Amino acid sequence: MSSTPDGDARGSRVHEWELRLDARRPLPEVIEDKLRELIETGVLQPGERLPNEPELARRMGVARSSVRTALQRLEVLRVVEVRRGRGWFVRRTPVGHPPDEFADWISERRFRISERLEVRMALEGMAASLAAARATEGEIDDIAKLSKDHLTASPDVDELIRTDEAFHDAIFRASHNDLLVETYRRLIPKLTEWRRRGLGRDGMPARSATEHDNVVHFLRRGDPAGARAAIMTHLLGLYHDIHAAEDRQATEQPAQLATFMGIEDEPDWQP
Repeated sequence: MSSTPDGDARGSRVHEWELRLDARRPLPEVIEDKLRELIETGVLQPGERLPNEPELARRMGVARSSVRTALQRLEVLRVVEVRRGRGWFVRRTPVGHPPDEFADWISERRFRISERLEVRMALEGMAASLAAARATEGEIDDIAKLSKDHLTASPDVDELIRTDEAFHDAIFRASHNDLLVETYRRLIPKLTEWRRRGLGRDGMPARSATEHDNVVHFLRRGDPAGARAAIMTHLLGLYHDIHAAEDRQATEQPAQLATFMGIEDEPDWQP
């Protein structure tokens, strides 16, 4: 039996959402690439609302949690945005892929998660210092609001991750250093799953929100050293979790960051 034009069209639409699976790559990365492809080829238009998460999961034949992780990565990269109560939308001016050479280099080298986080900590310490010196009052108010959003997001782990990433992204933007912002956005998607594990533990959402408020306190004071110390202290919990997991997989590890002693001190590196 020959197919009808309508049948061909439906088949084509189904095919558009098929994933090219790769056992060497995490599933959320594959989904992220597919959504980028659909946006760049015009299947999904700027400003268009995406199918909801259960529908995306059905079309791609994957779990909803993998779809959510991919969307969160694209949100950090400012390709899509979430509108509370309405869903996910393609940004009207979506950014393109990161520069190919840099993105490919990071992907091919497969750096350890702890290495990525150490670089992220260095970047965010600088970003917090610059934000304390450069942020406008309105930007600090926005960061403070994001801190409150994070506190009220519990116990929804997905919403905790989204509000946490929005808070940190706002600090980078308030640094008024575009290179810092873009470098951070290349690193952060790889750390999402670790944040999910941490924020899912009892007591961690409240602790995270308190530490966010400490950062806001130093930003409002215009205290670069204080802001840097506060953000480093906040990131240490995730850092130790990652190192503990890696220590279980190898007998020899490089020195790790033990504690951030105070505003005037450098982190105490111990063997």
